[in-house]
Amino acid sequence: MVMAAPTGIEHQLDRLYPPAPGGLATWLPGGHGDGLSAGTAQALDRRLHHALAEPVRHMVDAGGKRWRPRLLTQIVELLGGDAEQFGVLAAALELAHTGSLVVDDVQDGSPMRRARPAAHEVYGLPVALTAGTCAYFAFDRAIDLCAPDDPALRGRMREALLAALRAAHAGQALDIQGHRREMDHALATGDNGPLLELVLATHRLKSGALVGACCQIAALAAGASPALCRALLDWGTAIGTAYQISDDVADLRGVTDEDGTLTKHPAEDLRNGKVTLPLAHAVTLLPGPTAQALWTTVRDGDATDAAIHTARRTLLTCGATTAAEDDADHLCTTAWQSLEPLLPSTPATTRLRATGHHAAGAGRGA
Repeated sequence: MVMAAPTGIEHQLDRLYPPAPGGLATWLPGGHGDGLSAGTAQALDRRLHHALAEPVRHMVDAGGKRWRPRLLTQIVELLGGDAEQFGVLAAALELAHTGSLVVDDVQDGSPMRRARPAAHEVYGLPVALTAGTCAYFAFDRAIDLCAPDDPALRGRMREALLAALRAAHAGQALDIQGHRREMDHALATGDNGPLLELVLATHRLKSGALVGACCQIAALAAGASPALCRALLDWGTAIGTAYQISDDVADLRGVTDEDGTLTKHPAEDLRNGKVTLPLAHAVTLLPGPTAQALWTTVRDGDATDAAIHTARRTLLTCGATTAAEDDADHLCTTAWQSLEPLLPSTPATTRLRATGHHAAGAGRGA
C-alpha cells in the first residue's frame, strides 16, 4: 500500500526548496542580502541553490513514503484546522526528514538511498553534510509563511521543533557510537534487558522525536488543548520509534520498491557491526554459543558476504524479527489507547489511526 501525498505537497516543497534558483529569500533571512547588486544576488542564488537545494532535492525527487506530511495534515483537519494554510509545515517537516537521511547516509557510509546513489556519492561529503543540516531550517521559513500574524503560535512551533532536533541529535550521537560494549555485556551475562532499553531509547530519540514533533505541531496549528498536544506528541513519538524498529527488520529482509527494485543494500547494519533491535533480541532467542559466534562474526564490520548471509538468515529464523515487530506494535497500541479518548469519534479518527499503523510498519520491507 502506498499512501498518496497530501494535496499540494509538491507545490509546498517547491515553495520552500524550488527546483531552480528562486531568489535569495529562499536561503537568507531578512537583511543579509541587502545592498547586493542584482548580478551578485543572482550569482549567490545560483551557488546556494546548487549547494543547498540540489543535494536535498536529489533525495526528495526520488520519492519516499511521505507519511509524515500525511500525519500532519490529517491531524490538522481532524481537529478543525486549516490544512491548506499549514500545508507548508508538512513540506518543511518532510525536508527536515530528508535532510536527516542525507546526513545519516554520510555517517553510516550508505551508498544507496531510494534506489539511487546517496547524496554524498553525487555531491561529495562536505556539500551533503551542509545541505542535509540546512534542510532542518526550512521549518523556520515555513512558520513565518503560515502564521505571519501570530508570534505566540510561531514561538510554540519553534520550541517543538527545536526540542525534537535536540533529541534527534542525541539519538544520532548514540547511534554513531553504537552499542557494542552493551552487546558484549548482554552476551556475557545472558541479560539483554539493558541493551534492549538502550536501543529503544536511541530509536526514540533519533527517529521518534521528529515524528512526535510533527504531530504536536499539527495540534498546535489546530489550537488543541495542552493535554491533546501531549498525547499526540507521545503517539507520534511511538509511531516514529516503531518505524525505526521496522527499518531494522527491513534491513534484514531487504528493502525494495513496488516493482521489486532494490532501494537499499540488504544487511547494511550487520555489515557495519551495528546493534539493532533484532540483534539485541537474539541474545536470548539463540543458544548462548550461537549468539556469541554470530556477534563475533559481525562485531568489527569486516565479515565476508557469506558470513553476513548466514547471520542474516539466523536472525530471520530465530524469532528476533518477530520480537522486534511485537515491540513496535506494543508501543503504538499503548500510545493510541491514551490518545483515542481525547479525539472525536469520527471516520477521520479511524483514518488517522490507520495512517499511523501503516507508517509504523512501512519500513519492514518484503
